[in-house]
Amino acid sequence: MDTLNQYKVNVTVQVRYLPEQSNEVEDRHVFAYTITITNQGPHPVQLLHRHWIITDANNHVQEVKGKGVVGEQPIINPGQGFEYSSGTVLATQVGTMSGSYQMQVVDGGVFNVPIQQFVLSVPRTLH
Repeated sequence: MDTLNQYKVNVTVQVRYLPEQSNEVEDRHVFAYTITITNQGPHPVQLLHRHWIITDANNHVQEVKGKGVVGEQPIINPGQGFEYSSGTVLATQVGTMSGSYQMQVVDGGVFNVPIQQFVLSVPRTLH
């Protein structure tokens, strides 16, 4: 069964660098990201858990797992979305994030929604 087509949950990401919280001398590069999760399927779904893999340019990998997002386990109704913002700190100017959300159809089965890899980059670092 193709759960991606069956449940139709879409994830979009917007990233921004936070220079006011970053410190180049201390190798501290702070990034904020805003995630929008849209339920394009016919059933309400609930976000249960998150799993992130964060990799910097030195191949230092940080794995983050936890319940929900930003203290919530939102229920997303058909045709609706849920948006939240969070952040991460890298020791390098460039890195990547990818991962997945574990979700559940309300009164139904559990499925995973992959989050495609996206780039974290200090402006004007990559061409």
